[in-house]
Amino acid sequence: MDYLGYFALIGIGLILSLTGAGGSLLSLPILVYLFSLDVVTATSYSLFIVGTTSLIGAWLEHKRQRVDVRSGIVFGICSVIAIFATRRWIIPSIPDQILLSDSLTVSKRVLMLGIFALLAISSSVIILLKHTWTPSHAVGNRLKFLIPAGIATGIVVGLAGVGGGFLILPSLLLFARLPFKPAVGTTLLIIGFNSMIGFLGDVINYPINWLFLLLITGFAIVGMLLGHLYSTKIPLHYMRLAFGWIVLTIAVAIMVTEFVL
Repeated sequence: MDYLGYFALIGIGLILSLTGAGGSLLSLPILVYLFSLDVVTATSYSLFIVGTTSLIGAWLEHKRQRVDVRSGIVFGICSVIAIFATRRWIIPSIPDQILLSDSLTVSKRVLMLGIFALLAISSSVIILLKHTWTPSHAVGNRLKFLIPAGIATGIVVGLAGVGGGFLILPSLLLFARLPFKPAVGTTLLIIGFNSMIGFLGDVINYPINWLFLLLITGFAIVGMLLGHLYSTKIPLHYMRLAFGWIVLTIAVAIMVTEFVL
């Protein structure tokens, strides 16, 4: 299973490079189901893997002038504050078993993965159904929507332990009105900072197996570099569809695994 996991990690970097999202959607189930990590440790390691890989990808996209730094900073600052607070104080305070009623309890694992999957399904449907995006350069409109969107995304990212690209990319398309490819590059920048800040909160709370973490992160970086080489050769339409279907498939698989099987 470990060798399959290493191969899948290369796919994480490849997908992140091409779509700006989906890395955490893949890394979390890979770490939980293929490497048999508990969900809290998996979310922590996922943040580091996706954060490191995304920052490298953002730097590569910036060299191609595909990163809107201004939108990234506004969105990123709001979400980073929410992420750090969530990972530092909210996650440790959630009990392992949550009592919903006298006869119904939900585990911490199911709660975190359930929130994660529901929001992933919603964002994938938005991307798949909306075929056109109208770019805009109105800064005022961007700020008005990006601030609350950044805070809300930060809370979700902190709870689910994911980079948040499946929420950030649709937000940049809908509210910042960025073209798809610059939205992908900007998403990578935001994911990188969001993930690394969230991971800092975990370093304080949990022990880290650095040797293992750096090893598996290296495989994801290889995938990012491969994706960067081929991203200019893939039509935009297929990149958008790839994002939507990958996110939807993984989210549905998690829901079935946790709630049905």
